[in-house]
Amino acid sequence: MSIILTFFYFLENNDIIFLEKLGDLMRNKYCKYCGETIPGDAVVCTHCGRQVEVLKTTSQVVLTGGLGQPKDKIVALLLCFFLGFLGVHKFYEGKVGMGVLYLFTMGLFGIGVLVDFIVLLFKPSIYYV
Repeated sequence: MSIILTFFYFLENNDIIFLEKLGDLMRNKYCKYCGETIPGDAVVCTHCGRQVEVLKTTSQVVLTGGLGQPKDKIVALLLCFFLGFLGVHKFYEGKVGMGVLYLFTMGLFGIGVLVDFIVLLFKPSIYYV
């Protein structure tokens, strides 16, 4: 490559401009959707916004399906019925913020405990939080 650059350096001024354009072509590429010139390392076209290359990653992200910790419906129902006004069932589910809120408001003045008990009745026997 340095031999080519040295060769073009000794040519006339018009040829040096050609060399600069040649260098631009080596650093740029064309979008396969709109045909516009884009930077050579671009993955998304700067004109039309479409993806022109596949992302190259070294590691894969594995999603576990979003399942949290399994909880038993019967345990949650009993905690809600007997200690719901203290928010113990919320602490059992790992919802500490809601547990503290229930603790200071006596289970959202009893309405939150009633709603939670009804919701827990219709959950499956093993549910995920």
